[in-house]
Amino acid sequence: MDVAVGPDLSNDHNASSEVPLIAALEPFETFYRREYRGVVGLAAVLGGDRAAAEDLAQEAFAATMRHWDRVGRMDQPAAWVRRIVANKSVSRFRRVMIEVKALPKLFGNGAIEHGLDTEIAIDIWREVRRLPKRQAQAIALTYLADLSRRAVAEILGCSEETVKTHLERGRERLADHLAEYGEKP
Repeated sequence: MDVAVGPDLSNDHNASSEVPLIAALEPFETFYRREYRGVVGLAAVLGGDRAAAEDLAQEAFAATMRHWDRVGRMDQPAAWVRRIVANKSVSRFRRVMIEVKALPKLFGNGAIEHGLDTEIAIDIWREVRRLPKRQAQAIALTYLADLSRRAVAEILGCSEETVKTHLERGRERLADHLAEYGEKP
């Protein structure tokens, strides 16, 4: 931490003694503008996806901004924001691997055997997140969490038949998306 030294003005008889003053906190906006490109670059290297890297950097900067009074006084606040990116990249990678492993359950083993790679898997799960809320929830709970229709129905507060409908409609929409890759589930 930078410390400036200035006169102690609290006591007239001791005006020549010096006390440490805390250096002014850099505005967050200045820090953000200076570090943004480097942080996005790090996120892109760790994640391999520019759009996801920008999202990851924004999340890290949002966390940094929330704690700026403390982080901004650190010796290396840039290291702090980069550590957030590194940690979130690991978490994202773990989630992606879980999603990739769930695809055979969703589309059958044939889809995976015929060339679905990790990037396509990421894209498909992105599409799952774009489905209507209940369809996405039913698919995630069924294929990622590996829950039965009955358990999903209990969680969603609906009937098993409604879960079945959400799953069918969601899979139909996803099948259309998968067809863009020349795959047929």
